[in-house]
Amino acid sequence: MRCLYCNCTESKVIDSRSADDDRTIRRRRECMGCGRRFTTYETIEVAPILVVKSDGNRQAFDMGKIKRGVIKACEKRPVPIEKIDALAEEIAKKIYNSMEQEISSKEIGEMVMEGLKELDEVAYVRYASVYRSFKDISSFMSELQRMMEKKESEKK
Repeated sequence: MRCLYCNCTESKVIDSRSADDDRTIRRRRECMGCGRRFTTYETIEVAPILVVKSDGNRQAFDMGKIKRGVIKACEKRPVPIEKIDALAEEIAKKIYNSMEQEISSKEIGEMVMEGLKELDEVAYVRYASVYRSFKDISSFMSELQRMMEKKESEKK
């Protein structure tokens, strides 16, 4: 680490502590050349993941978009924000753990729908109605019928 003041490359760590929810380490250093102190932060380097949209465009993965979509689907529903955060983080973790540099928006949408199905069925139907672009009431009803049949089979 190069000193900000004298460009010396020798420094010693005086103090280390975690910061930012244990995702960053804050280190207080002292330059061996000039004796002045400075702070550095060490974080995990995350390889950027690109989301391939249905039209072929690519954009950087943003967990915030998942969270905003889930919040919109859960609007006026008794779903605590902690559960929404946990769902968004779980999906982001799956995406990063896949070790792929690209993922389709369709795959992300399916992950969100699976999570919403467990979280709140009404929110799931809301999200699915936008995500699957139901053209008419019959396609919407067929999705509801599938959900009801699955629920019945789980009860048995």
